[in-house]
Amino acid sequence: MSMATKIRGSHAVSPALVTQWQAIYQEEPLRRVIGNAVVKNGIQAVAQNRQRLTAMTYAFSHEIPTGSITSQMKSGRCWIFAGLNVIRERMSKRMNLKDLELSQAYLMFYDKLEKSNYFLESILATTDEPTDGRLVSWLLMAPLQDGGQWDMFVNLVEKYGIVPKWVMPESFHSSDSAMMNRLMTVKLREDAARLREHAARGAAEDELLAEKDAMLQEIYIMLCHFLGEPPTTFTLEYQDDDRSYHVDRGMTPLEFWSRYSDVRLDDFVSVINAPTPDKPFDKSYTVDYLGNVVGGRRVLYLNLPIEEFKTLARQQIMDGRPVWFGCDVGKMSDRTSGLLDTEQFDYATALGVTFGLSKGERLMYGESQMNHAMVLTGVNLDADGQPDRWKVENSWGPDAGSQGFFVMSDAWFDQFMYQIVVDKLYLSEAQRQLLSEEPLHLPPWDPMGSLAH
Repeated sequence: MSMATKIRGSHAVSPALVTQWQAIYQEEPLRRVIGNAVVKNGIQAVAQNRQRLTAMTYAFSHEIPTGSITSQMKSGRCWIFAGLNVIRERMSKRMNLKDLELSQAYLMFYDKLEKSNYFLESILATTDEPTDGRLVSWLLMAPLQDGGQWDMFVNLVEKYGIVPKWVMPESFHSSDSAMMNRLMTVKLREDAARLREHAARGAAEDELLAEKDAMLQEIYIMLCHFLGEPPTTFTLEYQDDDRSYHVDRGMTPLEFWSRYSDVRLDDFVSVINAPTPDKPFDKSYTVDYLGNVVGGRRVLYLNLPIEEFKTLARQQIMDGRPVWFGCDVGKMSDRTSGLLDTEQFDYATALGVTFGLSKGERLMYGESQMNHAMVLTGVNLDADGQPDRWKVENSWGPDAGSQGFFVMSDAWFDQFMYQIVVDKLYLSEAQRQLLSEEPLHLPPWDPMGSLAH
């Protein structure tokens, strides 16, 4: 059995080594030329492969028509925007309203309320854990961030319904959420301190729960100030694309959801590609302490090899159905061109170093994780019927990419795509059976417990 080598002691960088490295850098004139270019223009301008800008065209053999691009502004609500963009695609056809947009602020309100309750419930469940222990420290790190997951989106829609954007429009703090999150986080951390103090003094369960409810009342009032009061009923009144007038009075958000949408969220499942030794393929997983609605649907993943993962996405798109997905959007990407491509920046040649982490190693060593959700709305198949690029509907407004849309190379899909949401009908019988098994539990700090924002 091999033993890992451990080096103990203090081994500082010596002046002799620095002198040696200086000589190596200076002996190659091209290094100084490249260095000057990087210093003046930045590494991306120097390392960019401009041929990829023309090779990755916005033309796709299979493409789903969509409405106008949306913008999450200065907030981390991409997962809500992506979820509503999937829903509205079918709703807009039924309502004959091409540019239908659903209220992201409405779901944001209830997500903040539910996350606050979820956090305080988690604090009550961990009163026997040390405050400076890993679990409680993790809970306190970000109790109310904007980010979320697909199953959290489903919980909100199924409990609270949806409304058109004109019924609950954007507010200052829905579009610029930093200060709202900061002040509500201060309040929730204070609430956590009080609950843990009272639990340590032996307060009864009913006392703690009554105190928690009083805390949530304050959270609700704060949310009304930041986001506005969410509607309980509203009148749906609009002219469709043929200029026909429609009115439906006294509807609740849940009635609007059930009456105008035929998307059944229970039919969808999250599939991941996480090629790490601790997560064998063909297994289902959940993440402890990850969620928003207490008693709601838990986060559930099915981990599959990349080719099966990719096939599911392709099949759903070819049937004219968009695909919600989670990825690491910051890697090998350009916001201006909208290009997601592993070949567009040659950092290794420009810097004279190598970058060799595999996808699994990037997850294991903290170099990558799912951090943004968007929607696949197209795929281009080559002469052999294999995908070579994908069309992406983003939520960064029309000025990013090509009128708000991005194009993703198939190689980028392989390396930086971590999660897709597909209808269970595309799964094989064996894959569906895996979902009925009790999932393996991942700790809350696992990279697959990250939130899209």
